[in-house]
Amino acid sequence: MILRKLLAIAVTLGLSAPVAAQEITVGGKGFTEQLILAEMTTRLLAANGFEVEKADGMGTTVVRQALESGAVDLYWEYTGTSLVTFNKVEERLSPEDTYERVKELDGAKGLVWLAPSSANNTYALAIRKDDPVTSGMTSLSDLAAAYDQGQEVLMATTAEFPRRDDGLLGLQETYGFEAGRANIRPMDGGLVFDALSGGNVSVAVVGATDGRIAAMDLQLLQDDKSFFPNYALVPVVRAEVLEANPQIGTLLEDLSGRLDDAVMQRLNGMVDVEGKSVEQVAETYLTEEGLL
Repeated sequence: MILRKLLAIAVTLGLSAPVAAQEITVGGKGFTEQLILAEMTTRLLAANGFEVEKADGMGTTVVRQALESGAVDLYWEYTGTSLVTFNKVEERLSPEDTYERVKELDGAKGLVWLAPSSANNTYALAIRKDDPVTSGMTSLSDLAAAYDQGQEVLMATTAEFPRRDDGLLGLQETYGFEAGRANIRPMDGGLVFDALSGGNVSVAVVGATDGRIAAMDLQLLQDDKSFFPNYALVPVVRAEVLEANPQIGTLLEDLSGRLDDAVMQRLNGMVDVEGKSVEQVAETYLTEEGLL
């Protein structure tokens, strides 16, 4: 931003200014995984000669609007979020078809979905292995049966999960149960693990790549009816930016190809469990991979 302003002043004053690469604004959402990805992307592009500005910490709808308006040039999005939230597709699709559909739909809006990673941060429901309330449960059908039998199974969710069609609303319809308002504990996403570990709830809605799953030795209930959409992690770039800077596609697809659930759980855990900074984790990973 500062560079743009200086160049504008130079032009206004009739001064000659050095030719500079277009400044790239990297967007991101406000949770750990997204903060890490935005930081890694910023450092990777900067190391390859781009002027980069980072604008992370945004909500899902805000960062998407910023991408469409050109306020940000790229960010990492999840295929399921684009399919359900932004494009309102209710059809249940395979992971491959989900990617192809959002690539097509968003392509018409001037947004390019690059090659997807193998990381799938879909919704998952986690339980403690030593909780008598959920003892013997292995699947979401088991959880549904417990609710149908009138058992009190308290569930910690993010604030938006109970209202989402790809969240509790659709989950109840697919599995044929009604949790009941008394059993649902909406809260900030960062608190669901504390609620579960403290025994205040018996089930928690989590992201499948969260580093605290392994650290807390939690069990994820199998989505045996394949309800939750695929949430593959993919870099999305404005078409005009990619056309002017094709190297961005090469760099981000290289990074994307290295990411899977295990990698993201490890990186997320370094921040959320080990207490390392996002900046430290991003630099360490890129260095380990030979990208810096």
